[in-house]
Amino acid sequence: MLSTLWEPEPGNTGGGKNKMKTSTIKPTNLNSHKTTQVLAEIAIFTALATVLSLIIIYPLPQGGSITLASMVPILWLALRRGPIIGLLTGVLYGIIQFMLLPYAVDPIQLLLDYPLAFGVLGLAGFFQKNPIVGAIVGVAGRFVMHFISGVFYWAPISAPLVDPFVYSSIYNGSYLLPELVISGVILYLLQKSKVLRVYL
Repeated sequence: MLSTLWEPEPGNTGGGKNKMKTSTIKPTNLNSHKTTQVLAEIAIFTALATVLSLIIIYPLPQGGSITLASMVPILWLALRRGPIIGLLTGVLYGIIQFMLLPYAVDPIQLLLDYPLAFGVLGLAGFFQKNPIVGAIVGVAGRFVMHFISGVFYWAPISAPLVDPFVYSSIYNGSYLLPELVISGVILYLLQKSKVLRVYL
């Protein structure tokens, strides 16, 4: 950005001509501040989701559990910052979940059940004007990832005599549906109380 300054000529006390001097002023780097803020939010919301995931209401024997709204921070950040940030936060959260409670029989299954399953929660970011729809879409995406993993990996191990599609649907739906209800209710209350609007 250029700014123009008037500087008197040497020996000129005001009666003569003044010389115009141009100086360059460097603008403040606002992008770096915004990036730092977003990274801080990713760290905070991931940590909050991790803490809530440890408050388990009901655990399932082969992985998965009903928690105290552990998906809400990821969904909220996706609604606040958009799908890309939501996706990155979900992937990071999924990696942490694997480190805390590793259930893995195959590399592809690991990707489906952890980084991809939690990463797709970021799809909520496409529905910033309707948080409830965003939550439904995000959790539905997570269900799809666990469902695929259940059909091809967990059903043959845990219930070889049961149709894998039926097994995976019932097993993953048994905890993700309550999780969706809990997340939806909390997001609805936050929206009604205008807290959600303040931070979106």
